[in-house]
Amino acid sequence: MRFAHQDGTTVHLAYCTNVHPAESLSGILAQLDRHAVPVRERLAVDRLGVGLWIPRRAAEELAADPAAVAVLRRALTDRGLEVLSLNAFPYQGFHAPRVKRDVYLPDWADPARLRYTLDLARVLSRLLPDDAVRGSISTLPLGWRAWWSPPRQAAAEAAMDLLAEGLAELAAAEGRPVRVGFEPEPGCVVERTEEAVKLLESRDAEVLGVCLDACHLAVAFEEPAAALERLAGAGVSVVKLQASCALHVPRPRDPEAAVALADFTEPRFLHQTRESAYPLPLSSDDLDEALGPEGLPGDAPWRVHFHVPLHSEPRPPLRSTRPVLEATLAGLFGTANAGTDHVEVETYTWDVVPPAGRPPGSPDLTTGIAAELDWMRGGLSALGLKEENR
Repeated sequence: MRFAHQDGTTVHLAYCTNVHPAESLSGILAQLDRHAVPVRERLAVDRLGVGLWIPRRAAEELAADPAAVAVLRRALTDRGLEVLSLNAFPYQGFHAPRVKRDVYLPDWADPARLRYTLDLARVLSRLLPDDAVRGSISTLPLGWRAWWSPPRQAAAEAAMDLLAEGLAELAAAEGRPVRVGFEPEPGCVVERTEEAVKLLESRDAEVLGVCLDACHLAVAFEEPAAALERLAGAGVSVVKLQASCALHVPRPRDPEAAVALADFTEPRFLHQTRESAYPLPLSSDDLDEALGPEGLPGDAPWRVHFHVPLHSEPRPPLRSTRPVLEATLAGLFGTANAGTDHVEVETYTWDVVPPAGRPPGSPDLTTGIAAELDWMRGGLSALGLKEENR
């Protein structure tokens, strides 16, 4: 889906396919047939954007075989789908029974992460529609903070230099850049936009920047306007916005809230939890830890890294951080200049959302994805962007 911003920028809206448990090319296409094509039909659009997640092995195969990329590109076009962005945060096994901290492996201190990302950049450069200005890839914010050390930091920054060189060479060869956005996330080396600025302000903004995840921004209790101003002031580009919402808990000590939150504890994904405090939030690595006897005190509101559907509030007393997403959209698009041109809905948790968190009228994944995209369509239109393909 495409929208025209007042400054002439074409803003591309997609949904991220890391919600689908597919590890092979045939599996990816089967999931697109099962979900993406019906979503496009429900929304009555000629072209639907998909932010592909291509796991490591499939990425290696495609990068080594341009003919296979051409086949994939034709298959996408035939289905009315287009790809301008890839999600390279998960490496593989994202729908294993237990993912938790494994999602941060390999980190940017490991050469495997660089190889994977450059493979995907080569693939994306060949998947881009003919009229696309550039592509984008999101990646992890270096690694998990508890595992970090000065030698790992040095190795990661050396890898970032090689990444920038490889992306610049690819842009020169293909004529269009592919940018990589490092995605701040609670608990990681780069958790907040202040840390993103320190990492990126001296690097080539033409190829490296941030992927701004609105759920992560909310969990870190960052104010969107201040975060965007900080990035812009340092010359750090927003490569992509991941449109997402977290859980907000106004009164964690409320017994009803504790019962409701217990339903959101689950074994697959990590749900970092933060309690509002000055100057920085109090932290817990996972929701079950926050609820435990040694967990967070519950004297102030909590936010939980659990992606909940954009278009609907969870049942009280829990809330969504949708106001943070709305403020982020206003900061990026409600001004004279578009703050980014790629927006990706990334609610990857649909199959672990408990009944209390499921929106009415969204009985299956296809219906839910379509409803989220339709909500985003309304949000962008309300900011003055004009939809180009319906």
